[in-house]
Amino acid sequence: MRTGQGFFCCYSITSHSSFEEITAFREQILRVKDEEEVPMVLVGNKCDLESQRQVATAEGAELAKSFGCSFMETSAKTRVNVEESFFELVRAIHKARQTKKELVKPGKKKKCSLF
Repeated sequence: MRTGQGFFCCYSITSHSSFEEITAFREQILRVKDEEEVPMVLVGNKCDLESQRQVATAEGAELAKSFGCSFMETSAKTRVNVEESFFELVRAIHKARQTKKELVKPGKKKKCSLF
């Protein structure tokens, strides 16, 4: 975790308990990274098992909004949104890097005057 630049927080849409654990995982990532925000995508997996759904899409979207990250539902089995979720994470990493560069931009150097 310490060296990761971006993270997927994944849960199964067929398991509400896996969804409930996501907040703890995110907090652990933030604690290990010693950051307030890290590039992250919240992923609800197994969207091909709609008939067994226990976590509503709206619940996932709401949690992602509270985290300030993107949200996607995927299916590893049918490859729905798998590549797209990786692309989204890469975009989040690039955006975070750009933001850090802007915060660290050196300003005008001031000359020191002694009287």
